[in-house]
Amino acid sequence: MAKDQGVSNKASAEELEAARQAAAASMASEPPVEWVDRFNGQPRKGCDILVQALEREGVDTLFAYPGGASMEIHQALTRSDTIRNILCRHEQGEIFAAEGYAKVTGRVGVCIATSGPGATNLVTGLADALLDSVPLVAITGQVPRKLIGSDAFQETPIVEVTRQITKHNFLVMDVKDIPRIVKEAFYLARTGRPGPVLVDIPKDVQQTLDVPDWDAPMSITAYMSRLPGPPQQAQLEAVVEAIRNAKRPILYVGGGCVDSPEEIKEFVRHTGIPVAQTLMALGSFPETDPLALQMLGMHGTVTANYAVNEADLLLAFGARFDDRVTGRLEAFAANARIVHIDIDPAEIHKNKDAHIPVCSDVKPALQGLNRILAANPIDQSGYADWVAELMAMKEENPLAYPQHDDVIMPQWAIEVLYEETKGEAVVTTGVGQHQMWAAQYYKFDEPRRWSTSGGLGSMGFGLPSALGAAAAFDGKDGRPSKVVVDIDGDGSFVMNCQELATASVEGLATKVFILNNQYLGMVVQWEDRFYRANRAHTYLGKKESEYQVTGDTKDIFPDFVKMAEAFNVPAKRVMKPSELRAAIREMLDTPGPYLLDVMVPHIQHVLPMIPGGGSFKDIITKGDGTDKYQV
Repeated sequence: MAKDQGVSNKASAEELEAARQAAAASMASEPPVEWVDRFNGQPRKGCDILVQALEREGVDTLFAYPGGASMEIHQALTRSDTIRNILCRHEQGEIFAAEGYAKVTGRVGVCIATSGPGATNLVTGLADALLDSVPLVAITGQVPRKLIGSDAFQETPIVEVTRQITKHNFLVMDVKDIPRIVKEAFYLARTGRPGPVLVDIPKDVQQTLDVPDWDAPMSITAYMSRLPGPPQQAQLEAVVEAIRNAKRPILYVGGGCVDSPEEIKEFVRHTGIPVAQTLMALGSFPETDPLALQMLGMHGTVTANYAVNEADLLLAFGARFDDRVTGRLEAFAANARIVHIDIDPAEIHKNKDAHIPVCSDVKPALQGLNRILAANPIDQSGYADWVAELMAMKEENPLAYPQHDDVIMPQWAIEVLYEETKGEAVVTTGVGQHQMWAAQYYKFDEPRRWSTSGGLGSMGFGLPSALGAAAAFDGKDGRPSKVVVDIDGDGSFVMNCQELATASVEGLATKVFILNNQYLGMVVQWEDRFYRANRAHTYLGKKESEYQVTGDTKDIFPDFVKMAEAFNVPAKRVMKPSELRAAIREMLDTPGPYLLDVMVPHIQHVLPMIPGGGSFKDIITKGDGTDKYQV
């Protein structure tokens, strides 16, 4: 595609200087007002310097599991009066919890693990955080410096292992570097496009005595110089002009907009343009708003995908044109001019060429656009027919599923949960059909009430992520109180079910809502559609007797109610639609954690569906596992 002439994507020298000054001001930020050096300027261990550096970054909650190479850090944590540690039962659980905490608060999530297997157990979470742009600092213990490279007990070169799945990482070889490196790690994690940063600290560095220099300057000027400046006025004027000339505009909102909900709403008020959101963006624009087309992409609504397919102007804000959104790239928004606003220059033109590229933080870009639109309002009559067409299509093509009185339909279960929580819960999910149904049927009107593994699609994410959210919203020590529900699948839940112990012992009010079909439901759906329903290791129950065939509750495997009881977590199983609403009410009204095992049929498909590599013309809107399909 040819790009518009005369619209530069490079910031001016003045704008770069303004960005550098802003970054310098951020670097010079003061620690929390109440912070006091409990060592009164005397030497202390490197582990204490590390913990104090975390305090100075405002950390009050982290997720850490001790081991030989990190136990010094845990000893230091016991000396902190302001940091609490949530002791997860697996390092993957702790990093997913840190992600959940970061996703629902916008703050940097922090986790700590020991060397070797402790560090490698963080790998999936680091990759997950990188793909979903989650601000995270992961700290790992390492063997003593003199043993590095000797294949010592529990040694892994975690910096090398994680180099491609972190935004940056550090190996701390000098105790004097700890204050600077921690400062840099947090700055890198939360600025620009957020992401995970790993800090690896050898045990002997943790044990070395020193007096920290809290004023040591950061040394990341090259990174700072690459931070995008504010959007240029000419770029914003070009975007507005494109809107004025459009007949079929559509707004494609991505995860980069989660901190700009008011700006998005104001932009929509000025323009009247309908909004489609990605999985990561849900809640950035209220899904109950008439102009909300809900999610687009593989399991997005018919109207959202139709709108993108037919649009003549695609306004992509804070989005990265992921393959689960675009399908076949050349067919995605094929007739549209594309405006792409994103903070990461690597995303501009990466998957789709942009006619009007704007490399900037979405918030100031939207603020600039809104100023222009307020001063010179858009005549919306030019695309009024288009908006009316989409509104009619939305009415004619709602999300739908078969109605049954004898079984609990998973979609309906989520609708009842939505009603009973009044749409105000913080929702986390694992990965699979339940995740997509949650995205479709639980409507989010605010951002940061939704925590899911989008880019990596990590099963087992739901429960530990919910722990992180529950820790942030437990209503204690001045923290707000919010209901947190993990909508999970039986396959995904069992991958980190050990975290029920954490919920129980820590008293975290995590409500686990399992849609249990005894199968890997999403893979089964693909088997039904594309592999003649040949089951290739997707059944998770007992081989000798399948519950979905026998209907005997003794054949449900595993028994999640007994599992929960083993962890002292109240639990119940529901089988009938008539039991569901009261059971959900009991779950929500019970203090502390609770597990509700909801038995659902395994033949249901997540619809609509655009097959991988397909386009809007391939969209599937009907059928389930009882039908036969041509392959």
